[in-house]
Amino acid sequence: MSSATAPMGEPGSGVRDNGADIHTTAGKLADLYRRNDEAVHAGSARAVEKQHARGKKTARERIDMLLDPGSFIELDELARHRSTNFGLEGNRPYGDGVVTGYGTIDGRPVCVFSQDVTVFGGALGEVYGEKIVKVMDLAIKTGRPIVGINEGGGARIQEGVVSLGLYGEIFIRNVRASGVVPQISLIMGANAGGHVYSPALTDFVVMVDQTSHMFITGPDVIKTVTGEDVGFEDLGGARTHNTKSGNAHYMGADEDDAIAYVKELLSYLPSNNLSDPPVFGGGEQADVTIAEQLTDTDRDLDTIIPDSPNQPYDMHEVITRVIDDGEFLEVHPMFAPNILVGFGRVEGHAVGIVANQPTQFAGCLDIDASEKAARFVRTCDAFNVPVLTFVDVPGFLPGTDQEWNGIIRRGAKLIYAYAEATVPKVTVITRKAYGGAYDVMGSKHLGADLNLAWPTAQIAVMGASGAANIVHRKTLAKAAESGADVEAMRRQLQQEYDDTLCNPYVAAERGYVDSVIPPSYTRGYVARSLRLLRDKRETMPPKKHGNIPL
Repeated sequence: MSSATAPMGEPGSGVRDNGADIHTTAGKLADLYRRNDEAVHAGSARAVEKQHARGKKTARERIDMLLDPGSFIELDELARHRSTNFGLEGNRPYGDGVVTGYGTIDGRPVCVFSQDVTVFGGALGEVYGEKIVKVMDLAIKTGRPIVGINEGGGARIQEGVVSLGLYGEIFIRNVRASGVVPQISLIMGANAGGHVYSPALTDFVVMVDQTSHMFITGPDVIKTVTGEDVGFEDLGGARTHNTKSGNAHYMGADEDDAIAYVKELLSYLPSNNLSDPPVFGGGEQADVTIAEQLTDTDRDLDTIIPDSPNQPYDMHEVITRVIDDGEFLEVHPMFAPNILVGFGRVEGHAVGIVANQPTQFAGCLDIDASEKAARFVRTCDAFNVPVLTFVDVPGFLPGTDQEWNGIIRRGAKLIYAYAEATVPKVTVITRKAYGGAYDVMGSKHLGADLNLAWPTAQIAVMGASGAANIVHRKTLAKAAESGADVEAMRRQLQQEYDDTLCNPYVAAERGYVDSVIPPSYTRGYVARSLRLLRDKRETMPPKKHGNIPL
């Protein structure tokens, strides 16, 4: 049938369903609008309703929540999969199941992709993968953070090995972008198989309580292969990955909370590794002495350390009194709670904070705490964020479980991270700093620039009780044989150890501690230290890369 005699709306007629001639400018414009509308409504109405019924948003709704209003520019809106794919003939929705593009968050440019579970169940195919690869390349070239909103069921079976190939293309770009631009993953639904590895390669992973899941193999496969009976939530839910595996860095109460966390997180990070983090408020007080700027909040620190070395206190109370406005954005708050990591600001400038938490395992370092802190220190170093460390650590957690599961290798990761970092590093020892844990927690020996200690600091190989029992065991044994008061002698020996070795002044005499300061002076000293170090320049010896003990 020729175009001259074809009925309106049929192929070859030259006329669209709205009656406009496709050969005219008006007709071509109308055709464009129609295609754009089809792209926006690529998922079926029923699929969208099901998504909303689960308490979840669609891909485009999530982008609207994340980006500044009106700032989103979409890429590849009209891309469609190749029609020769097995089992997909005749079903070629625009967009192919993922929305990609760029926009701004609080006025700062970012690249974004949002996977659309209403199209092919969110399964990744060739064009779907190509769209993500394209926007990731754009982020790397332009030095913009990339935020991925993830929800999908793995590789698209109908497209075979090409789906697997595109996963690989995405993974290699995650690696190339690592340390170049911030990468943040939002897990907004079920993510299975290959869908979980790209988020695992990014800097931060944010999940949503009850609606987010990540796993390599699902409950049905696990039950068939191993006989274990486990539900989706226990296997790979947000709480599981925030508390047990450590794969997630924050659990949002809902999608709005998760997206709000990402926005705040980005406010502490630069756009790329060649930029500095944004500066907010704050302001230097260069013409005011530390004593003159003391507040009641500062003075609270003078009484925060208990008289008993075995009594805990909450390190959050220290951190919030040192940073601007007490605003501490904690990262990994539910995982390895014996160490705290997160972001704050000092004089308006972003700073990464690492701190032992005496209320959990007395602040001991273990496998999870070591890896959590090491990863955070390396992230800060990659993106030019100074590291502020608060130390109250009695040592590494003892036990066969820790030894057999590699505390030596995993604890070494924290050593490596601090030693490798070239950003400004300031350390404050508030109380205990014993044994190898003293070295590991941002000591002068691992390259810290300025080390401060409170007069309550106890810097030694071990505590007074253990030291007295070991060093004076023969003396104590003889006293016991002679009928002397062994406990009184032990207390005296412990006091002598405290007075001569277990204090900050021996370290200060050797220059391992730069200043012993009143706790109330901490905010002022930290601010001046970071101000001094703002122009720090340090480089590592030339090499391809180090070999961190993974």
